[in-house]
Amino acid sequence: MRRRGSPWPDGNNILDSEEFFLYDLPVSKIQQPKTLLEAVRYFADADVCFEFVKRMRWPEKVTCPMCGCNEHSFLSTRKMWQCKSCKKQFSIKKGTIFEDSPLKLDKWLIAMWLIANAKNGISSYELHRSLGITQKSAWFMLHRIRLAMQNKSIEKLGGQIEADETYVGGKLGNMHVRKQKEVRENSSFAGKTIVSGILQRGGEVRTKVVQNTKRNTLCSEVEKNVNPGAQVFTDDLSSYDRLDNNFRHATVNHQIEFVNGDVHTNSLEGFWSQVKRTISGTYVSVEPVHLSRYLDEACYRYNNRKGNDADRFEMLTGMVSGKRTAYAQLTRKVGAA
Repeated sequence: MRRRGSPWPDGNNILDSEEFFLYDLPVSKIQQPKTLLEAVRYFADADVCFEFVKRMRWPEKVTCPMCGCNEHSFLSTRKMWQCKSCKKQFSIKKGTIFEDSPLKLDKWLIAMWLIANAKNGISSYELHRSLGITQKSAWFMLHRIRLAMQNKSIEKLGGQIEADETYVGGKLGNMHVRKQKEVRENSSFAGKTIVSGILQRGGEVRTKVVQNTKRNTLCSEVEKNVNPGAQVFTDDLSSYDRLDNNFRHATVNHQIEFVNGDVHTNSLEGFWSQVKRTISGTYVSVEPVHLSRYLDEACYRYNNRKGNDADRFEMLTGMVSGKRTAYAQLTRKVGAA
């Protein structure tokens, strides 16, 4: 912070106390937080939160989320804008994952910092204790943040690619008798949810919950996400045979070996291991209907693993617009989330 006798920012006055608070400086002159402790102090001021989210959401100019117009007037007493085109008023939260949330931005931003940087995730119970909110609010907040983490890139991957599938879910023998009966009646995979994964070595990973491991299902995911002609490595599951048509496809037989030169799926296996440790260790039990969002969270951290905590947090705050889900959707009271 500031030492005794250091001047005010304008250099005209001398402080006679050792304490210096972040809100004494204009937001543009405050150094961005690099650690969780710095973030807690930095976002303790509502004006700092407002200016930070504004700058991350609209780097160039504030734009009306309803009509896209950038001509508006600012209502300083309410911290809202009024669009000169559609005449509607909008706040900093409008059209984002924060919309209609009674929680202040300081709690939202700290929650985003935590989930973006916790290697094994953060549970709703831990977040509710840390922020002083209800567990229900923490659960809803985390799912909305995971929605912001979604990668909707249509750019295809290239280079060396690993493709694999995994099964996520508890053991049938550990389930209640009624649950075991329900699973046997409704699922051919003993209660497991199937996830298809594609990883570019040295790059990003993409996942998707799929219904089965048939040839058309698994190969279609690879064809949709990978450039034709790329090297694709899989295990010897016969469902991947079709990849020979469009890719340089090589397989490894896990009953004999796990690595044969460059041919292996160890990078993707490592990612699956991290996902399963996160689910079993932090989240304990994940409903299949919500699994895709937990995978979005894991993919976000993996794909941004080369940055630091501040980088992952700032990138996430720039992804909050245009993504919103309702509590009724998450709890399956209406539609699918």
